[in-house]
Amino acid sequence: MTPSFEERPQMSVEDFEELVHRAPETLRNQLEFLNGKLEVKPVPDQVHGAMVMWLLRQCMQQRPELALYPEQGLKVPTYRKGRARADGALAPLDHFVGQVGEWASPEGVLMAVEVTSCDRDADQRDRVEKPSAYAAAGIPVYLLVDRDSSEVIVHAEPKGGTYRSVIRRSFGETVELPDPVGFALDTEKLKEYAD
Repeated sequence: MTPSFEERPQMSVEDFEELVHRAPETLRNQLEFLNGKLEVKPVPDQVHGAMVMWLLRQCMQQRPELALYPEQGLKVPTYRKGRARADGALAPLDHFVGQVGEWASPEGVLMAVEVTSCDRDADQRDRVEKPSAYAAAGIPVYLLVDRDSSEVIVHAEPKGGTYRSVIRRSFGETVELPDPVGFALDTEKLKEYAD
């Protein structure tokens, strides 16, 4: 059966990587290739950056042997080859050293982190496409900081391209990040950013 026009990739992964390689640096870090489609992540605002920095500090305090790598490019080979740029990828210190290029293997990444941006594509990208892509890539935990609903959503137990466990907590509540992350995240500070 021939895939419909909507199901066909817009370009090959190789063409996408060549496009990223030739793009100006100001655009390069905004390009993603999810489910065969070229995506442009919106430029994050100051609150987005503050939330990512807060998460980075929480991870360093709770698990000093790990690092939350911001804007990490990951190969997420779902049913169609893909490339996603996570707002954060939690992995052991120096985990990505030695990997060639800006798109790293997701193997060994313990958690992918996304903070929603204030744009029209956030729903599809952060709540549908990325959880599916990260689960298919075998990343054990996906943490979504959802600014629209003022909650953190923890996806865990990836199997067959989906996360079987989804836990939602409002900003201000504590949420357990399951193994292999293995620590509690007190989200009280996020209430300040939501105001």
